[in-house]
Amino acid sequence: MKLTFAGNEMNLVGEQVKVGDVAPDFVAVKGDLSEYHLSDDKGKVVIISVVPSIDTGVCAIQTRTFNEDATELSKDIKIVTISMDLPFAQQRFCAAEGIEQVELVSDYKDHDFAKKYGYLIKELGLLARGIIIVNREGKVTYTEIVPEVTHEVNFDAALEEAKKLI
Repeated sequence: MKLTFAGNEMNLVGEQVKVGDVAPDFVAVKGDLSEYHLSDDKGKVVIISVVPSIDTGVCAIQTRTFNEDATELSKDIKIVTISMDLPFAQQRFCAAEGIEQVELVSDYKDHDFAKKYGYLIKELGLLARGIIIVNREGKVTYTEIVPEVTHEVNFDAALEEAKKLI
């Protein structure tokens, strides 16, 4: 896939997950520095909101929007935002923005998510912007990588897909 950042061509490392794939389990770091595993949320519909850095305007909008939308969704849907930001920065952001419905996790330590899902931008060492939805059985039902990293994801399409799964 062609990917740009501020108009400059970028390359993704690895193969991107596709609809129908079994979602690979991955390890990320929670705000308290404990491990998060996708398998922790087995049996739930999981929306994985992927952002390069929560300290940018578009990433903040993406995280705030999913936080607001989460209040209207079923308790059987879990929203996880993942970035390369340190857990401390993620916690600071959540406190400042009142983010309580979305769990932020960091891929800074092992890049396990980035490697297994194919979202690592080689030139920047950051994650590409996108969304992955995993159903209750652990299969990928929706993927999006935004072709221009500075643009927003398709919130409506992702939320419609998630609602079909509950």
